[in-house]
Amino acid sequence: MTVGLLFLLAVLVLAFLRVPLAFALLSVSLAGISLVMGFDVARSLVPLTISEAVFSYELAVVPMFILMGNILARSGISDDLFRAANAFLGPVRGGLALSTMVTCAGFSAVCGSSLATAATMSKVAYPSMKRYGYSDQLASATIAAGGTLGILIPPSIILMIYGILTQTNIGDLFVAAVIPGILGLLMYLGVVYAIACISPQDAPRGERTTTAEKLRSLRGVWPFTLLFVVIIGGLYGRLFTATEAAGLGAGLALILSIGQRRMTWQSFRQIFVETATTSVMLYSVLFGALLFAKLISFSGLGEGILELVQQAGLGPYQTLAAILLIFLLLGCVMESLAIILICVPLFLPLLMSHGFDLIWFGIIVVVVTEIALITPPIGMNVFVLKAALPHVRLGAIFRGLFPFVGIDLLRLLLLVAFPSITLGLVAMMK
Repeated sequence: MTVGLLFLLAVLVLAFLRVPLAFALLSVSLAGISLVMGFDVARSLVPLTISEAVFSYELAVVPMFILMGNILARSGISDDLFRAANAFLGPVRGGLALSTMVTCAGFSAVCGSSLATAATMSKVAYPSMKRYGYSDQLASATIAAGGTLGILIPPSIILMIYGILTQTNIGDLFVAAVIPGILGLLMYLGVVYAIACISPQDAPRGERTTTAEKLRSLRGVWPFTLLFVVIIGGLYGRLFTATEAAGLGAGLALILSIGQRRMTWQSFRQIFVETATTSVMLYSVLFGALLFAKLISFSGLGEGILELVQQAGLGPYQTLAAILLIFLLLGCVMESLAIILICVPLFLPLLMSHGFDLIWFGIIVVVVTEIALITPPIGMNVFVLKAALPHVRLGAIFRGLFPFVGIDLLRLLLLVAFPSITLGLVAMMK
């Protein structure tokens, strides 16, 4: 177990030093397996693990959903969603911020990336909020917090990775994420409206729109609505698997963008290059994580932690609280993907020994990593936003995020206390 802890510490140190996560996981795993099991075992295990993953049917879900998100991002769906949301919510106090939050939820539902959502919305929504006199603190915090919805509302790249690591049905994870994702959106909207009422000078009202303008604004939303209904409805109705849903979604998005004349040969080429680049990066990281999971097994670290918990006499929920606390602390200094890839294989034997539902725990883990994305000192969404808006002070963004972090912690407590919030839709499918 001691040797396993040293390998874990090595990965954490490399990740903290901003060494590329794929390199950190692969190098430590290869060195560790060589020391524990011998170099010959490590040399044969690396190609075997990679080939098993590459030829895995479930792994095809990742590039297909990435392709779908890139097509929709290039087709201007974020602008259409923002116009529609603003037409209905703009006249309400804090309406532009409310519209931004709704747009973040909608865009992340087809994008699957929190960082991409935050970067996109900083260009789409921030100028409008500033034009109407919104404070930097509220405008930037709304975008940073809204971006975190991207890793929970399906299709979610983080949920796909979690499903592959734990051998959990990705379609069930997507269905389980729907209600917690909607709950998060509603709670965020409540925070924005409360801030607008308490400090009206920070969130003025927008312009009123006529009924005709509202109806016209909906014209650009139907492709997004169609895709979401097809994907989630098909998964809920067991009409197809998550991999089939990904292929169908990517194909349908391509057909819609061509049919609406939003696709050029240049953008077509850029979309596929971006998809290939992102997919290779994620595959490299995933290969390292799968090897690291084998290292944890060979070194006895997982079994050692399980034995320590049993000797300490911790109950199931005390154990869960300790695990979530570790995730939250690591989230202050590491990115969410690194936390998932390093810690999930480590704690998996412990979770299974206590009989926790892995679908439920997956949603809990994603909510915890959402909180990590907006907590100091290294909230990844905050730094993405800072890069896009260099004139906004980092301190102002973090101060604006305090209410959102608080409401996220409340949501986390609700999901832990009432598992039916997460598992209700999954149970109805069976």
